[in-house]
Amino acid sequence: MIAARDTLALYDVRRVRPTALEVVGQHGSLTKAEREVPLLCFQAGGPKGAVAELIFFSGTMDCGKSTLALQMDYNHRARGRGGVRFSCNDRAGGSVISSRLGLQTDAVEVIDTTDFWDEVVRRRTTGLKVDYLICDEAQFYSPGQVEQLARVVDEMGVDVFAFGITSDFRTRLFPGSQRFVELADRVQVLQVEALCWCGRRATHNARTVDGIMVVEGEQVVVGDVAREAGQAEVTPEQIDASHPVVGYETLCRRHYMRRVTAHGANLMASRDQLLPFDVDACLWHGAG
Repeated sequence: MIAARDTLALYDVRRVRPTALEVVGQHGSLTKAEREVPLLCFQAGGPKGAVAELIFFSGTMDCGKSTLALQMDYNHRARGRGGVRFSCNDRAGGSVISSRLGLQTDAVEVIDTTDFWDEVVRRRTTGLKVDYLICDEAQFYSPGQVEQLARVVDEMGVDVFAFGITSDFRTRLFPGSQRFVELADRVQVLQVEALCWCGRRATHNARTVDGIMVVEGEQVVVGDVAREAGQAEVTPEQIDASHPVVGYETLCRRHYMRRVTAHGANLMASRDQLLPFDVDACLWHGAG
């Protein structure tokens, strides 16, 4: 069997475009569409001699995943590599990657029908360079889409850098994140630590409804994630039974287990510390 990268130099894509079947040989799992994929699509995208990788960068909210995604995209483009940015349910809206530092760029929105294999094939067959993929908000990808990304790495030599949250507000793994952990060449936990309201390292993502932490509900619900520490308080004017305010907050394990959010902590701090008895009733009136 002839390796695709070894035979690529024998062909000029402007004259001859051998098919995937000619390169891969007899492979029972190839579909009709895959047998017609030009050899150009199997060109290795990494630096000479480098092996493409699937890397999953994980961490809680507020640890800089999207910022790192944008920085990596900049670094690779600065070295002449061509890439495609993908995102899903970004805080700033569709078809965009944004960070809390204010950085933002356009991206391809990933939906249920997105096929990463087709996305790369379509671009390469039109002559575009695709050396790497930036995949932000990767926890929202389906397990099947993660498998497509792994195949793109192995069969097309495209580097895939995925960024996402590992577990949801119920501390359960996102299906997409679980598949990344199972298939990735490397899983890297970001070293920038998000902080709980108490100052400890935040390890859990909590969902709040009108400032109250909840542990039940749909896994994916769009909410307000743009609040700063000083804006975490939900005012009475914001509370509307027909339109609850959904938000997300990072907590340390202790306060996640106790279900104490910044809003709850502020409420407790504002109340007077009451003793379990009436101080005045205990005073001896004959004193003094």
